[in-house]
Amino acid sequence: MRNMRLIVQGAAVLALGVAAAGCSSIKDHRGYIVDEVLVSSVQPGVDNKQSVERTLGRPTFTSQYGKETWYYVSQNTQQKPFNRPRTSDQNILVINFDAKNNVTSLSREGMEKVARLSPESDKTDTLGRDRSFFQDLFGNIGAVGAVPGGGQGQAPGGTGPNGS
Repeated sequence: MRNMRLIVQGAAVLALGVAAAGCSSIKDHRGYIVDEVLVSSVQPGVDNKQSVERTLGRPTFTSQYGKETWYYVSQNTQQKPFNRPRTSDQNILVINFDAKNNVTSLSREGMEKVARLSPESDKTDTLGRDRSFFQDLFGNIGAVGAVPGGGQGQAPGGTGPNGS
């Protein structure tokens, strides 16, 4: 009887431990691993593309248009149980090059470049006017099918719709 009691208590403690582990958040690192010593060794006017690649490795991505720019992106994410991962910290190292492939500038950007998108949302933000339901419903009355000059689909000075 005593052994059975110990087994039940042990199973309860084990189940509680598994449940507690399932409720903890998961932290993850994505992208470039920043080594401050290596980053500080890259100098504008001294280094070029080849020396930057030897020092920092290949960039996360490069610019496709305009001036040549390399981006090294590093993100830390957190994921709570039953949720999607969210970016908790981001570091972007931006290196610009001139036409001769020499480093012209280095800069850092952070969380201000993170955009929160919700594809499950029932609304999509767009540019333009905010219109109510009734403005959408009745806003085009009189505008659809209106022809400049008041004709019935005919251009002025002609017999057909193309003036011929």
